Amino acid sequence: MSMPRRLVAPIALALLAACGKDGPQGTTEPIVAANAVHCEPSSVAGTGGMNARLLCPVTSRNTAEVSPLDGPRGKFVYTSSWNRRTGATCTANNCGNVVYVWYLGGATPAMVDSVVVESVAMVNTTGDVQVSDDGSLLVVATEPYGEIVTYSLADPAHPTLLSRYSTPNLVNGVHTAELARINGKNYVYASIDPRGAAPARLTIVDLSDPRAPREVWSRVMGNPFVHDVWIYNGYLLTALWHDGMTVWDIGARGKGTPAAPDSVSNVRTVGGYVHNIWWGRDEGTGSTRYAFLGEEGPAAIGASSSGDVHVVDMSDITRPREVAYYTVIGAGTHNFSVDTKNGILYAAYYNAGVRALDIRGDLGTCTVAQQGGVGRCDLSKMGREIGKGLASGSPSVFVWGVEYLNGSLYVSDMPGGLWVLNPATR
Repeated sequence: MSMPRRLVAPIALALLAACGKDGPQGTTEPIVAANAVHCEPSSVAGTGGMNARLLCPVTSRNTAEVSPLDGPRGKFVYTSSWNRRTGATCTANNCGNVVYVWYLGGATPAMVDSVVVESVAMVNTTGDVQVSDDGSLLVVATEPYGEIVTYSLADPAHPTLLSRYSTPNLVNGVHTAELARINGKNYVYASIDPRGAAPARLTIVDLSDPRAPREVWSRVMGNPFVHDVWIYNGYLLTALWHDGMTVWDIGARGKGTPAAPDSVSNVRTVGGYVHNIWWGRDEGTGSTRYAFLGEEGPAAIGASSSGDVHVVDMSDITRPREVAYYTVIGAGTHNFSVDTKNGILYAAYYNAGVRALDIRGDLGTCTVAQQGGVGRCDLSKMGREIGKGLASGSPSVFVWGVEYLNGSLYVSDMPGGLWVLNPATR
């Protein structure tokens, strides 16, 4: 979810496949066109059981975010695209204003549609994409011209545009657009790029009526970026780069709302570059003790990256503190997903594939030999790494994102497309 953006001209793209339509209840399998991009079986081995079983190739665009939908209406995955793949300017075949729709059920997994974000304004990146918790909506963020674009998933094979929304507090570029409910209402928490003299900011949009979004709050924050947010149990956690992570009450403590967040606390992790956050409940133990913060340091696309996973103890939410970390020499993390039933965190690690960490139990207590810098526990030395997928020795990959859902890992590889991996085994 974080790469520099370039200004490009608007483009158009013909649909690659759109021959059949799913009924609203998903009773009819989508028809796969003869010229569709088909997914290919894969036998790329991982460790800890994290073997690849499918590759859905994208070779003309850089694949960015990934968001799966797996339920009664079928198994679908939506992947976004980032910037231009080749050349000095965007063209109809190489730019990032497209979201691909993959159908992974049935005997012929393949691309069944592509959603083009066309505009008189300049859009070259649909970097963030998310399916709503009830599977009814798809929300897409655009850059460098900032919009929140919302689609109906009444037919999950063929999203239908409901609204395109921008305000002066969005227009500089929506880097991420996280969709979450508070008191039953959907809100989008949009991280806005700095541009020129305008600093980064967070803008919150009421999406309770997806055809008529409404901005309810906006505030400058981040040093120099606000790159992402996480919403859990009435709290909003903001990733503020060198300003660390700030916790806001938006309903948990009765002092704040999405229209008026109330600041609770802040923590600055070792090294800065706070890019993304995950915090939630371990279904096995009921614990909500630890938040996990991603550090995105300097990187060269397709070649190198840097940055650690930082573990923050949230036992006292008014005084969060870093207690542990995980590092991969020569690589850096990007986005996370967590299997809360089994207590496993999956971290996208750019040029080092996907790493699986056992996050169940006490992460902040360790021996002196298991400690790293500044007295923090080193999860590697504690034996917490339990698997690797698409890591060194695999085909050349640069993993942007990973999502765990219903026993599968959906992995976005910037140069390669969409991979499906088996999860780690304990």
